[in-house]
Amino acid sequence: MSTVWLDAPGALRMVDSQPPEPMAGEAVVRVGYAGICGSDREMFAGTRPAPYVRYPVVPGHEWSGTVAAVGAGVDADLVGRKVVGEGFRNCQVCAACRRGDANLCAAPYAETGFTEPGAWSDWLRLPARLLHALPADADLRAAAGLEPAACVAAACLAAAVVPGERVAVVGGGMLGLLAVQLLRAAGPAELVVVHPTTQRAALAAACGADDVVTVDAATRLTGRFDAVLETAGAAGAAHQAVTLTRRGGRTVLAGLPSGADTPLVPAELVTAKATIHTVFGAPPRAWTHAVAAFTAGILDPGRLVTHELALTDVADAFGLLAERRDDVLKVLLHP
Repeated sequence: MSTVWLDAPGALRMVDSQPPEPMAGEAVVRVGYAGICGSDREMFAGTRPAPYVRYPVVPGHEWSGTVAAVGAGVDADLVGRKVVGEGFRNCQVCAACRRGDANLCAAPYAETGFTEPGAWSDWLRLPARLLHALPADADLRAAAGLEPAACVAAACLAAAVVPGERVAVVGGGMLGLLAVQLLRAAGPAELVVVHPTTQRAALAAACGADDVVTVDAATRLTGRFDAVLETAGAAGAAHQAVTLTRRGGRTVLAGLPSGADTPLVPAELVTAKATIHTVFGAPPRAWTHAVAAFTAGILDPGRLVTHELALTDVADAFGLLAERRDDVLKVLLHP
């Protein structure tokens, strides 16, 4: 059995591990698959903001698996169930938690894979209350993408798209193409993806997009869309999302750009009567939405998986992602 530790930026260590014993209220999950995302790359590079990481840490906040054991006070019927799980270790008693915004918990930040041991291991121990059970025939490979899907689901719920509206998604990466799948189910009249290139046009179409346009070509679509979701996290993406939105429309910002960015101009937002939503993580209602869509066959994160590597090849996985090729989208680690 193996576990990956990130002792410090750039310092990966593989160690032998044993199945942990669940404490009261906890479950131990046999990890099926674990993903790598931009936040993991930030931790590896040492660029993740200090309040949101604690070294040494076992990374892995995107995962799926099967419950192997439960502690006292947990329903024994969970054992053997396929599951995914929320990452935020919320307090459940602060004002944010009580109104359902557990991702904004007032307690000190704690999240699986960032400050608490994550799923880059054969085993994961976590509070059982954070688990979402999946159907017995669920594809764990696909289910490993439900964490980013939950974040996107929060954005889609905020966008509140209704049938017949024109919608755009800025960013054709993992988050953007998950958003396309969820938004297609809302019945938009037009669903366009804006991406630096059109090389993912076929994949975007398979996810439900009507068209893929380049960032430069999108300038001719200014003010066209009722709702725009920004998932790119690139400089200028938020500004472009706002300009693509019609007057009185809705813009949802989910990306986290690093470094300098194009500022939004308050006067322009006011005169456009713009509604701007932002997304940080995923509250439980977004997890419920994503899992329900996955269970119903509306959402399939598995179609976005391009590479699978053994957990012991984690260094190679980082190297693959560093190449920034268009044919590398979601990389999964398989214990």
